Amino acid sequence: MSKETKFLIGVGLVTLAIITFGAFIFGNQKPGPSALGAAQIDLIQGAKHAEGTPSAKVKIVEFGDFQCPACAVAHPIVKLIIEKNKDKIYFVFRNFPLPSHANAVDAARAAEAAGEQGKYWGMYDLLYQNQKDWSDLANPSDKFKEYAQKLELDLKKFNNDLAGGITVINSDKSLGEKAGVKATPTFFINGQEYEGVITESDFQKIIDQSSQ
Repeated sequence: MSKETKFLIGVGLVTLAIITFGAFIFGNQKPGPSALGAAQIDLIQGAKHAEGTPSAKVKIVEFGDFQCPACAVAHPIVKLIIEKNKDKIYFVFRNFPLPSHANAVDAARAAEAAGEQGKYWGMYDLLYQNQKDWSDLANPSDKFKEYAQKLELDLKKFNNDLAGGITVINSDKSLGEKAGVKATPTFFINGQEYEGVITESDFQKIIDQSSQ
């Protein structure tokens, strides 16, 4: 056997050993939180903002960003779907502010602060309906206070509660990341993921099929 042949055989054996060792190491690694998938995570438990019937067959969870244009498009569709299917569904909204949206966290804080006075959904509606008025502002706080006044909130309490909302926001976002959320809006309907805006007709079909 020539020296060249021996060398090639040696290289082959070393390569095989490296591949085998790598397969063993990676094959025995446990998946991290980001690899779990929605099916293994309870997206409903502990939800702070929900509408509909808790015992309903169809559970819908939306991860949304108040500054996201697509979420603003989805908003009236979601509102209509909830209204038409109150007895069929349980809808949960969770915060997922994207880093690319500078005012998203502050908007979510405003909604959470309004929620402390029982007006979460009122602020939720105003933020989406008026998104173009505040999304590009260097400091949208005055706009959010204006919305708080429209909702007849105690402004002193509203201002005091703004900081506290970050706990819920971070918790929601962490849960979304574990479920694999990458963009907004992302919906989970009975654990099945749907990324992007869902048309009213498609939304209704999914609900009807899931409720059978």
